[in-house]
Order: sequence, then C-alpha cells, then structure tokens
Amino acid sequence: MTKNQYHPETLSVRAGSEMTAYGENSEALFLNSSFRFNSAAQAAARFGGTEPGNIYSRFTNPTVTMFQNKLAALEGAEQCVATSTGMSAILACVMALCNAGDHIVASRSIFGTSVQLFSNILKRWGLEVTYVSLTNPAEWQAAITPKTKLFFAETPSNPLTEVCDIRALADIAHKAGAHLVVDNCFCTPAIQRPLELGADIIIHSATKYIDGQGRCLGGAVLGSKALMEPVYGFLRTAGVTMSAFNAWVFLKGLETLHVRMEAHAKRALELATWLEAQPQVARVYYPGLASHPQHVLAMKQQLSGGGIVSFEVKAKAGQTQQEAAWALIDATKLISITANLGDAKSTITHPATTTHSRITAEARTEAGITDGLVRIAVGLEHVEDLKADLAILG
Repeated sequence: MTKNQYHPETLSVRAGSEMTAYGENSEALFLNSSFRFNSAAQAAARFGGTEPGNIYSRFTNPTVTMFQNKLAALEGAEQCVATSTGMSAILACVMALCNAGDHIVASRSIFGTSVQLFSNILKRWGLEVTYVSLTNPAEWQAAITPKTKLFFAETPSNPLTEVCDIRALADIAHKAGAHLVVDNCFCTPAIQRPLELGADIIIHSATKYIDGQGRCLGGAVLGSKALMEPVYGFLRTAGVTMSAFNAWVFLKGLETLHVRMEAHAKRALELATWLEAQPQVARVYYPGLASHPQHVLAMKQQLSGGGIVSFEVKAKAGQTQQEAAWALIDATKLISITANLGDAKSTITHPATTTHSRITAEARTEAGITDGLVRIAVGLEHVEDLKADLAILG
C-alpha cells in the first residue's frame, strides 16, 4: 500500500514521521532556535527559497514540520501551517487572505473570542463582518457583497452544537468568488473532513482534542498550497509560531486521536440520552440525538456526534436561570469546572459567563446562549460516574 492508501487510524500513528541518523522510533524533539549552513551560498539558497531546509525555528523546525505533515495527511490537505494557538490560526488566516475593506460572512454561533477578534480588533483595521444563522444558507447568500472574501463557520458550533451544510455553504461561497473556512475543532478529522465536503480551509485549536490531555496550546490552518502560501508568509513574518515542544506533544496526541474520539462520542451519546430523561433538564443539544434539529445532516457529514453535550437547566422556584446553572456546576465533584474542552477529563462550564461572556447579552441571545445553558465536554471517565456527579438533576 502507498501512504495515500493507508486508513486514517494508521496515518494518525505513522504519517509525517521522520527519523534522524540515530534511528529513533518516536519523533525527535528539536528545541534549537536556529540551524547551521555548510556555506554562505547554502545560507543564501535557504533564505531565497531555492534550496529546501531548516533556517530558524520561527518558521522552519523539523518537529513542527512533522506535526504539520501528519495533520495534513489526516485532513486530506495539501499543506498545514501550525500556529501558537487556535486564535492565532484564525488571525493568520484572515490577515493573509483579506485586506482592509474586505468583507467576511460569519456564523453568529462562533466562539466568543472569535467574535471579539472580528468585531473589536480586525474591524479597527477596516475589515467588515456580517453575522448570519449558521443553519440557514439563504442568510449567507443574502449577506454577500462585492467585497466578500471569506465565509467562516464552526460546525458543530460552540456551545449549541449546531451543524451547517458544508457543501451548500461551499457552493454559495465559490459562486461569489469567496473561500469557505471551517473550524473543525469539535470533530477533528477523526469524525469530519470538511475539505472533502467542499470547504477550502480548515482551522484547528490543537489545544483541544488534538492534544487530548489539556497540556499545550496550539493551532493550525490547512488547505491547498496556493491558499497556505500567504498564511505561511504571515507566520514567517509575524511569528505566531507553534513551539517545537508543543508540536512534539501534539504528535503524540494524534497517535491516539481516533480511539479517543470514538470513546468520547460513545460516552457523550449515552450521557446526552440520559440528560434528556432528567426532570431538571429543559433541552439537550447533541448532534447524535434524533431530537437535534440537524441530526440527519450531522450523521451525513460526521462519523459520530462528537464529545460535546450542552443542555438547558430548569430553574426552580425563586431561582434565576443562571443560579440554577451555577448550582448544578458547583454541585459536581468529579467533573472539572473549566472552559477548556477535548481533555481526557470531563469539563463543565457556563458559556454565558465564561466562553461567551465578552460578547453582548444581545449577541448571546441571537446565538441562543441562555443563562441556563451548561456545556459538558465529555471525557474518558466511566459514564455512570459522570451521571452520578450530575445527580442534582434527578
């Protein structure tokens, strides 16, 4: 079999790996900042791009390159550009592909910090953004202007796990001469491969499931070589660089990605089904449930529902929605109260006052994020122990 014929699980373990003359079986960690040249002529050739090779770890490092090549193989992308965080991946993508006065159409159901980046920072530099419903392609079509360069979507979304029709949005974007960017953080390539569905660019926060144990920060932008060339150029100059150590950790995380995502999804489906039956739960949001509005679409685009479950807590007499949600969170003893996700340890958070607290109350309402909403990133614990930790709902 050739490299391209291997199954995804095999690529997670084997793709991208290179060994030094020492013959190590696990990828080497290169912590040096710079690399020596054999001559002044070779240095000039490396800097000029006529000879491939490492120059300086801000933009060329063997460990980072191995991570990039492995993730690119898993996503079916021609090139991956690794960055310092998921947010820096979004920044690099937009700064590389847009100019002042350009326009982006984005889902209003994106991560709160992404909204801050688009609306408060990039807007100061002349970028215009229109927010639309993730699930209504007609709104994306109506929002297009002659300056539209990018469509930006998370699917499933954070925290309501809404799912967009990637193929439909890609077709609309391409007819307008724009590119579709999909944040694939919740699914990873173990569950969903957006490029195969028509997307042009994939964004990852490697901090989440790619790491899998909450150890390091990192991000990635993936797509064709033509689209990644300016992204790489931005990284080379601006230095939003993934560290070699973090890349080495992510390489180890990718080796177990498929078995972890399968385990996360299995537990999440069981927990979501249980939550639907609890008297203190008003509604559960999980793409693997038949009750999810985009369940059929999700099961066409994804191999499973993923590991994120969100739900509305009913307020008791004399309680506000926030008080009810906080009471549930504070009553847990096992699940970690933290806004991170993708960890082996299950985590729980209140989106309205954490991940989406910096956007306006009006914007939260438009995105469907209520004060009673709780998000759980289901880890690898036994699901019966997770149910017992949420006993206040019974």
